[in-house]
Amino acid sequence: MVRSLGQERQPIQPGRVRLAIGVLVLVFALFAGRLFQLQLIEGDDLRRRAEQNSVRTVRIEAPRGEILDRDGRPIATTRPAFGLEVVPEDLRGGDVTFAALGQLLGADPVALAAAVPARRSGRFKPVRLADDLTSDQLARVEVHRYALAGVATDVRPRRHYVEGSLAAHLLGSLGEIRGDQLEREAYQGYRPGDVIGQSGLEAHFEPQLRGQAGGRNVVVDVAGRVVDVLDEVRPLPGQRVVLALDLDLQRTAEQAMDEIVLPNDPHAKGAVVAIDARTGDVLAMVSRPAFDPNDFAGRVDAATWKGLTSDPWVPLQNRAIQNQFPPGSTFKAFVAAAALHEGVIDEHTSVFCPGSYWYGGRAYRCWKRGGHGNVNVHIALRSSCDVFFYTVGVKLGIDRLAEFGNRLGLGRPSGLGLAHEAAGVMPSPEWKRKRFGERWYPGETVSVSIGQGYDLVTPLQLAVAYAALANGGKLLRPRLALRIESRDGELLEEFPTEVRSELELTPRHVEAVLRGLEAVVSEPGGTGGRSRVAGVRVGGKTGTSQVVSLKRTEGMAEADIPVRYRDHAWFASFAPVEAPEIAVAVFIEHGLHGSSAAAPVSQRILQRYFEKTGRIAPPPPPEPPAEAAPPAPAAPAATPPAEPEPAPLRADAGVAHAVD
Repeated sequence: MVRSLGQERQPIQPGRVRLAIGVLVLVFALFAGRLFQLQLIEGDDLRRRAEQNSVRTVRIEAPRGEILDRDGRPIATTRPAFGLEVVPEDLRGGDVTFAALGQLLGADPVALAAAVPARRSGRFKPVRLADDLTSDQLARVEVHRYALAGVATDVRPRRHYVEGSLAAHLLGSLGEIRGDQLEREAYQGYRPGDVIGQSGLEAHFEPQLRGQAGGRNVVVDVAGRVVDVLDEVRPLPGQRVVLALDLDLQRTAEQAMDEIVLPNDPHAKGAVVAIDARTGDVLAMVSRPAFDPNDFAGRVDAATWKGLTSDPWVPLQNRAIQNQFPPGSTFKAFVAAAALHEGVIDEHTSVFCPGSYWYGGRAYRCWKRGGHGNVNVHIALRSSCDVFFYTVGVKLGIDRLAEFGNRLGLGRPSGLGLAHEAAGVMPSPEWKRKRFGERWYPGETVSVSIGQGYDLVTPLQLAVAYAALANGGKLLRPRLALRIESRDGELLEEFPTEVRSELELTPRHVEAVLRGLEAVVSEPGGTGGRSRVAGVRVGGKTGTSQVVSLKRTEGMAEADIPVRYRDHAWFASFAPVEAPEIAVAVFIEHGLHGSSAAAPVSQRILQRYFEKTGRIAPPPPPEPPAEAAPPAPAAPAATPPAEPEPAPLRADAGVAHAVD
């Protein structure tokens, strides 16, 4: 073989080969060792860190829709509330963290730690420890959050009731969804921890008020801190509910209850309902005692909940629709209207009242022991003569009376739509057979004819029935809301006036009853003088509902009668008599007399209503207090002090009567 110049082969040096092989072996050994360390020795820890330094989805709660009054004034809105939560998997030294949070929040560290459940439905699921931090609490947590791994603050929408306890029972309350509710079809799409309407309007309009939650995908570091936001879906706020409620009348009704009733009884219980007699609009609804629904906007604390549920006065109960009591003499208007409608009497029929009515060998007393003498329907309503209505009720018969009452909405729910509304009782022989398995005794009709016995109504039912009587026989479904709007004000749904049934009453019969009820307020001898409104024709009827038999309290001074034995007080009214627009029912539990306890509350509401409509002028604003004059020199000791001038009479003043 011939080799060219310069191509002579160099010998291989064994030392270099061994060095190269050693370097390669060392490199691969280092890689293998590091791989062993990462996979086997530190694998679990690194896997956990990788999962923690990852993308998480954060839910963004939707604001609930606003609730407005009929004039667009907000009653329930949403405000931002800062909260605090922890992710247990992100905590470093949980005991130390909870101790620090206890100092920063002024809370019990043990209680904070106990709020984290031992078993949870998913990893890295935050546990909320506080819902509504004060600005000081928030500042303290934020300053130290760099040292609190697994702790985060956020802001969520929180329900805010603008005027606290105003209309609390009508608005209702919020609460965390219950397990049994999650199983219902109506709550598909909800999840544990969601806050929903649990009572009142909040529950009734839950589908409209709820809104649609959004979310964002975020990157968090090993301590659970957000380091980046990848994307976000904004929440959709709930729809706006415009109520039929008139905020001015609601305020007036609540103030009247507090200023007229509470001073006489700090534990007074009762209810007020005002509705439009032409449309059925619920203009005001009050229940006393009340509560502040803001306490339920987040998670109600244990002390508040225990105080409300253990209170013997049951402040969570809506007495306007859930309590039912005998209507007393307010029922006499329906007896009069039924007797006229059925031809049992006419406007001129006269009944002699000697002070008692004998039936079945028993004497039924009139409230006026000496009797009223000869009375027709007008005088009987004005004077609340029991004997007249005993006589007329027996002639009418319980069947016809029950049918007439049912046609005016008595003995059945009003159709308001709120949960737990009581149906009341309009007794009849059939009702008694079903309820007690007994026959009807004729003497029971006597008691029913004056609103005692088995008769039971709610304040709402009484207001609805008086509206139906005043408007000529149209039974209206009470209307809570006028319309549903989007957050931008776009009309989504309207709720028209609904006539449930119509009783064809003869106009002259209606006029006879309404004029008799007007006499209760305006004529001498009437029991409702304290409901007068200057410049407006008001009709109404007082009522006293017995709690115990007369024998138990007979001869006792009213002040000495135990509260639980005192009669209940009613007053039902409407105005103006010539063309009724508004009907009001006031009930004061253990209030003794409708004339003194309930009628003045009604007067305040009617006064405010007609001021708003422009029929009467509002009272002039109070004059600013004059500057104090220098004290006059003291009179000689021998000179007697001058008698003070009598206080001027109020426009709504009247005379309290023994009846009602």
